[in-house]
Amino acid sequence: MENMMEPIITIKDLKMNYGEKEVLRGINLNVGKGQIIGYIGPNGAGKSTTVKIMLGLVEGFTGEVKILGQDILNGSVEYKRKIGYVPEVADIYDSLTAEEYLTFVAELYGINYEKVDKKARKLMNMFGIESVYNSRMTSYSKGMKQKVLIISSLLHNPDILFWDEPLSGLDANSVMIVKEILSELASDGKTIFYSSHIMDVVEKISNRIILIKDGQIIADGSFEELKGNSKKGSLESIFNELTGFNEYKDIAKEFISTIKEV
Repeated sequence: MENMMEPIITIKDLKMNYGEKEVLRGINLNVGKGQIIGYIGPNGAGKSTTVKIMLGLVEGFTGEVKILGQDILNGSVEYKRKIGYVPEVADIYDSLTAEEYLTFVAELYGINYEKVDKKARKLMNMFGIESVYNSRMTSYSKGMKQKVLIISSLLHNPDILFWDEPLSGLDANSVMIVKEILSELASDGKTIFYSSHIMDVVEKISNRIILIKDGQIIADGSFEELKGNSKKGSLESIFNELTGFNEYKDIAKEFISTIKEV
């Protein structure tokens, strides 16, 4: 199912330790052009570490990581110009306005102020937040900040997107818009790594799902393939089966009974 004519990302035997702790224990992955990959796993499974290695934010790993044909250890940062990133926890510069933040990010990618200012205003308008373009982001709701992050990841028209919980705080209409944007980007040949704990969204938007547990890939395929292998009906139930988390009903019942205690 992978488009091997044009591998966008190649990972071979990727391992990473933090002190004594093995965070990644041999990740092997080939990603083709135009795939929307749901990259999922329990907290602490190694998802964020994998992404941060690909972004060049974490060093000290062993194995090989190639992005757009370039080994990320060769010293060149050129591949980073073709990546867009929405982190799960944003260290967004609240004291800046959206105008200041977006033009600053775009200038890092080599886009001049006039060009990006016009583009950013237009994108903010489509998200219904152009009126706060010149307001400090301390006054923004979580959803408004999230929209600015999504815009900042797309301003330079990247080839690869890493989006971690991108729908966090968004209203229902904006969720529909973002899902459609993802679909259009994939049709346009962009490759998207989408990480979320909201399984029904991952199930609906991904054409390939990679499940990571304890630093290793334990499932890789389309939702239909994963469903066929496990005989479970939803991605959430497949996730629970493969990660060994079956106690959620018992915990919920105990939680409720504890609330009712006098």
